[in-house]
Amino acid sequence: MLLFWRNGYETTSLSDLTAGLAVTAPSIYAAFGSKKELFLEAVQRYVGGPVTADSIIDQAATARLAAGNLLKASAIGFTGLSTPPGCLLASSATNCSASALDVQSELAGIRRKIEARLKKKIDLDIAAGALSAQTDAKALAAHTMAVIQGMSSLARDGATRAKLMRIAATAMRAWPAS
Repeated sequence: MLLFWRNGYETTSLSDLTAGLAVTAPSIYAAFGSKKELFLEAVQRYVGGPVTADSIIDQAATARLAAGNLLKASAIGFTGLSTPPGCLLASSATNCSASALDVQSELAGIRRKIEARLKKKIDLDIAAGALSAQTDAKALAAHTMAVIQGMSSLARDGATRAKLMRIAATAMRAWPAS
């Protein structure tokens, strides 16, 4: 996972993987079938775990808290001491060649699902009267995801956690008042 996160899908070679995993190429193919399948397993590990975008959204009392918590978790995750900077989903398959467009599409699908889940949370707050009926749930969810994507790029460029936290706070000021 860390190799793909650091280097990207296409630029992580089979020799990088065999060296990093201390296994032979046939072992990788026997276990995963292909580099793509290994990558998709790494992505599942990245998006799984005890704290996920889904759990952050689902456990928040309001959509505003969900978005704020997503932004904060992103700032922390993108600047981890033991992980590469940025987001695996945002940076590992950008600018793919035609042979890897399906991988890029898989990652985009994961990001779209997170955005849709946040939109649903916003819709629930609109229906409950916690947000104005004029709130554009689709745009607000997309705005949050766009900020997260931008924070990933900034982290890869060397932005500090403190800077990303300030960006997250600024993004939350764009949210409508309850």
